Amino acid sequence: MANQSTGLTRIIKAAGYSAKGIKAAWKNEAAFRQEAVLAILAIIVAFSFEFSMVERLFLISSVMLVVIVEMLNSAIEAVVDRIGSEYHELSGRAKDMGSAAVFLAMILALFIWVIIIWSYFTH
Repeated sequence: MANQSTGLTRIIKAAGYSAKGIKAAWKNEAAFRQEAVLAILAIIVAFSFEFSMVERLFLISSVMLVVIVEMLNSAIEAVVDRIGSEYHELSGRAKDMGSAAVFLAMILALFIWVIIIWSYFTH
């Protein structure tokens, strides 16, 4: 059934669904918990040094991207697991692609952090 809510009511309901999703990820996904804690620590580090606003934006955005992609990966895994526990090539491919997306987001974040930290300490 389509959601009939509009305006502020729709926004409030959407925020509630989002909070429910974050709680479910925290409760059921160890990788999400680990990446969320690392993101919080990284954000603290980003504010602990005299980075420019643009550098801080890149640092924080890169770790938040990892958390966002992990959430999407967890959603893909939940849907695939809901369909059935028997092996299917397409299910395996979907899970592997979700995992690869998280890996690529982590590589990007690491690259950004290394470049900015390197620049910070070499100038």
